[in-house]
Amino acid sequence: MKRAIVIGATGGTGAAIVEELVQRGMQVTAFGRSRAKLEQIATQLGNPKHLTIAIGDAFQADDIIQASSEADVMFHCANVPYHEMATRLLPLGEAVMRAADQIGLNVVVVDGIYPYGRRQAEFVTEDHPKEPHTRKGRIRLQFGQMIFSNRWKNARPLIVRLPDYYGPTANQASYLGGTLNAIAKGKLGFFIGNMRVPREYVYLPDAAKMVVEIARNGQAYGQEWNIPGAGVIPGREIVRIARSVAGSTKPVIPLGKIDLSILGLFVPAMKEVVEMLYLTSEPLRLSGEKYERCIGPVPATRFEEGIAATVLQLKGK
Repeated sequence: MKRAIVIGATGGTGAAIVEELVQRGMQVTAFGRSRAKLEQIATQLGNPKHLTIAIGDAFQADDIIQASSEADVMFHCANVPYHEMATRLLPLGEAVMRAADQIGLNVVVVDGIYPYGRRQAEFVTEDHPKEPHTRKGRIRLQFGQMIFSNRWKNARPLIVRLPDYYGPTANQASYLGGTLNAIAKGKLGFFIGNMRVPREYVYLPDAAKMVVEIARNGQAYGQEWNIPGAGVIPGREIVRIARSVAGSTKPVIPLGKIDLSILGLFVPAMKEVVEMLYLTSEPLRLSGEKYERCIGPVPATRFEEGIAATVLQLKGK
């Protein structure tokens, strides 16, 4: 892997992967729609010479092709809003794969756990049955099937699956991003789902390290890879740690089905969260066995350390 392009570089996972690649001294192109956001990322990273930015539309294969001419690996981190997933996720993936196939790139696709459906084992391996019972889970399953379609003759894809995540680059679209940002700013916060049930979260800098290590392994392509977190933690403990670091006394209110349905009247994405609430009471925990066996030790920043670092960086923004 000599030069990488990160599609969706201004999102939570994209920005974390850009930072990891830059820290490794790799030539990397950060691709996104917003010049201002891309320039902000470059500035935060010290405007290194081995980082370039490219403005374009990830739904347009030609834009991606133009920006990817010197790359040998593509990280597909772009996503769509919850309420647009049914209509826009597959066209987005098709455009990225068409571009990668025309150039002949290795493609690292960042996705989540929705296709697994309900938990059928204590630790979910890559072989866990994919039996989604939700609309978004079925769409994500179709997305994965499209990525591995035999239509692509030149692209070599793999899929990495992350649980819920947190970190300095996590945006408001992530379940925990808005919660930690509100606490860091000393504002009233909201927590999606049950705050008493321990759930798995991955710290984005850890996830980025694992994703890049997988991408560097030529034998990893054509497969799916789980990216586990550092264990499980209940929401109320996350809030306790974050409020302690931030010095905040503002309350954090849990949002259940009724609350989210009401909010959905004004914020469409909130209504779409309702069908995924089962993951907050029946959470999955990903197995890192395959990663450890094929790649190496799993980076696992302690929650106390990761949450503190996240809140402190958010306070400084």
